[in-house]
Amino acid sequence: MQRLHLVFGGELVDPQKTQFRNVDDIHVVGIFPDYATAYDAWKREAQRTVDNAHMRYFIAHLHRLRDEEREVSPTEELG
Repeated sequence: MQRLHLVFGGELVDPQKTQFRNVDDIHVVGIFPDYATAYDAWKREAQRTVDNAHMRYFIAHLHRLRDEEREVSPTEELG
């Protein structure tokens, strides 16, 4: 199975939560073929925006969205 990962981010309303200030301004970094490549892209963007406490970047595991039979993990239930 191919394990695609999406890296995206933007400015949050509150740094303690995951609600974006403006969904239209979400920065889609890209879709990557494996976690290691996605992690490198995530780290690059996170370090680039480190001075803004409201900016956050995330890695979404797109391959998990394709398997509707699989039970979600506790971390996927958050937020």
